[in-house]
Amino acid sequence: MTLDTILDSGDASLYDIRTKVPGPKGSLPLTAEMLLQRPSGDLFGWTQNAGMGWDPSKLAGAEFLLLSTHGGIRAEDGAPIALGYHTGHWEVGLLMQEAARELKVHGAVPFAGYCTDPCDGRSQGTTGMFDSMPFRNDAATIFRRLIRSLPTRRGVIGVATCDKGLPAMMMALAGTRDLPCVLIPGGVTLLAEDGEDAGRVQTIGARFSHQQISLQEAADMGCRACASPGGGCQFLGTAATAQVVAEALGMSLTHSALAPSGHPIWLDMAKRSARAMLSLQDRGLRMRDILTPGALRNAMVVHAAFGGSTNVIIHLAAVAYHAGIPRPTAHDWNQINRQIPRLVDALPNGPKHHPTVQVFLAGGVPEVMLHLRNAGLLDLTALTASGQTMGEALDWWEHSERRAKLREVLRTRDGVDPDDVIMSPEEATRRGMTSTVCFPHGNLAPQGSVIKSTSIDPSVVDADGVYRKVGTAKVFHTEPAAIAAIKNKQIEAGDIIVLACRGPMGSGMEETYQLTSALKHLPFGKHVALITDARFSGVSTGACIGHVSPEALAGGPLGKVLDGDIIEIIVDRNNLEGSLNLVGADGYQFGAFVGAKVLMSRPMRDDLHADKDLPEDTKLWAALQDIGGGAWGGCVYETEKILKVIEAGKRAMGLL
Repeated sequence: MTLDTILDSGDASLYDIRTKVPGPKGSLPLTAEMLLQRPSGDLFGWTQNAGMGWDPSKLAGAEFLLLSTHGGIRAEDGAPIALGYHTGHWEVGLLMQEAARELKVHGAVPFAGYCTDPCDGRSQGTTGMFDSMPFRNDAATIFRRLIRSLPTRRGVIGVATCDKGLPAMMMALAGTRDLPCVLIPGGVTLLAEDGEDAGRVQTIGARFSHQQISLQEAADMGCRACASPGGGCQFLGTAATAQVVAEALGMSLTHSALAPSGHPIWLDMAKRSARAMLSLQDRGLRMRDILTPGALRNAMVVHAAFGGSTNVIIHLAAVAYHAGIPRPTAHDWNQINRQIPRLVDALPNGPKHHPTVQVFLAGGVPEVMLHLRNAGLLDLTALTASGQTMGEALDWWEHSERRAKLREVLRTRDGVDPDDVIMSPEEATRRGMTSTVCFPHGNLAPQGSVIKSTSIDPSVVDADGVYRKVGTAKVFHTEPAAIAAIKNKQIEAGDIIVLACRGPMGSGMEETYQLTSALKHLPFGKHVALITDARFSGVSTGACIGHVSPEALAGGPLGKVLDGDIIEIIVDRNNLEGSLNLVGADGYQFGAFVGAKVLMSRPMRDDLHADKDLPEDTKLWAALQDIGGGAWGGCVYETEKILKVIEAGKRAMGLL
C-alpha cells in the first residue's frame, strides 16, 4: 500500500458524476386536508420515503418502527464482512427482515433503526466492563429518542438478545406506555457437538495456569464453544434470563424466549410477532395495558422458577420504573423465592446442566408457567403480546401441537426427558433443587447483598441446607489483581476473597465473571467464597455474594476490611436467610456483635479509590443512578429527584 493508492484509486470511471436524476415515479397520496393540517415534517417524511424507494401509492399505510441491537456486517450468505461484538446480535437483522416483510404484506409501512450493544463476555477483565451498565441506560435513552423521532409510528417492535441491549430495549418499550409494543427475543446459540459451553470456555486461562488443560486443548475448545453464529450464550445467564422475563411480562409471544437462532422456528416467531403488533394496534392495546403490577409479579415468579441471573433483579426494577409501576424490593423478591423452588435444570445451575435450547424444546417459559399456574402463583388475567390473557395463552400452550412435537424432538433427537429439564415443584424439591436467590445482611452489608443461593455447590452445604463458612479475608481493589492471585496460586481453599471499590462509583459496577468462573472450574474453588460491591455475570455460581451495600467508596464497611480479618458467611437455602459479618481479627474470633463495633471504630482504608481508568461518562452515570436508588432501584435516572438535587446543590453553592 502506497500513499498514491490512498490518495487516488486511479480509476477514471469515478469521475462520471451526474448532478440530476429523474427521481421516483408516481405521486404522493396527499389530500388537501393533509396539506392544510399536517406538519411539514409529516409531508416531507413521505418525500423521504419515496426517495428511499417505497412505492408512493402505498405510503398511506400504518407506520411501524422496528428497533434492534444488530451488529456487524453480514454478506447475503452469512459470511462476515465485518464482525459484530458478539453472536447475540449477529443474526437479529434476519428477524428484522422477517417482521418487516410481514408488516409490508399487510399494507403497513415498516421503518427500522439500530443501536448495537457490547458483549460482557468480550469485556470481562478489561476496562470495557466499566461501560457495561452505563451503556444500558444510554441505549435505552437512544431507543426512546428514536421512537419519539418518528412521530407517525403506530407501534414499536423491539428485537434484542443479550446482557445490556435486551434490558435497554425492555426499558425503552416499557417507557413507551401509550403505544402497542412487541419484543422479539434474539434466541440462543447452540452447543458444539464436541466442546465446552460458552461459560466454561471463559476459564481456559485460569485452568491452563493450574495445569488443568493443555495449550492445544485451550485453543481447540476456545474455537468451538460458540458453535452456531447467532444467539445468546447457551446458559441461563443475563441474556437468557432477560428473554425469559420479557416473555413472562407479556412483552413477547408465548414460547418465544430461547429459540435457536437461525432456525425456521426462530424466523417464524418474528413473522408472528409482526402479526401480533397489527392485532394490538387494531384492538387499541398499549404497553401500559400489558405491563402491570400483576405482570411484574409473574415475571418475578418465573425468574425464581428458572434460577435466573441476579443482574435481572436490577434490570427488572428498571423496567418497572419506566413502566410507571412500583419497583420490587428485596423483601418482595424474598417473599416470592420462599414460595417456589427452582424448577429448571439448566446451565449453569445444574444438576445436569442442560443448555438453553433444550429448555426451549422442553417447553420453555409456558411449560414452567403451567407448573406455577397449578401452584396458584400467577396472575392469569395479565395480558400478553398476543392480546390474550396469560391464562388463555397457557390454556392454548397446554394442548398445542407445538408443545407435543417439540418435547418429542427433545426425547428422540437428544434422548432427554423434558420432565428432567422442567419439573414440578414436588419433583424439584425431591431432587434437592432450592429457591433461587437470598439477600444476606450483616455488619459488612448493612443495606444488603445478593447471592444466587441455588447455585452453591451442594457438597459444601450442610445437611440442614445451610451454607456456613468462616474464613480469612484476602482483600483486593481490582479484578486483575484478584485473578492474578488465583492464577499465581495465592488463593487456597478456605479463603474469602474480598473485592472492594468495584461498585458503581469505583468501576461502573463491573461484572466479575473472571473470578467466579475460575473458582467454579478449579478443584479447590468451591471452598473459596467471594464478597464484592460489584456484580456477577448471570452464569456465575458458587458462594459469591455481590451488590454489597453501601459500596466501599460510599463509606460501606467493605472498605474497612483488612487482610487476615475473619469473616463469617451463613446462607440458609431453605428459609432464604443469610448473614455476612466480620467476626474476628488478628487471629481472634469475637463474633458479629463485637465485629460491628470494631468496624465502627475503624477508619476507612487509605488505599480506596475509583479505578484510574474509570471514564468520565461512567462517573456521571454512577452519580445520577445513585440519586435514583442505586442498584436496588434499578440504576435508573429519576429525573425529578436529580433536578431537585442539582437545585439544592446550586443553592448551597450560592449559584441560585
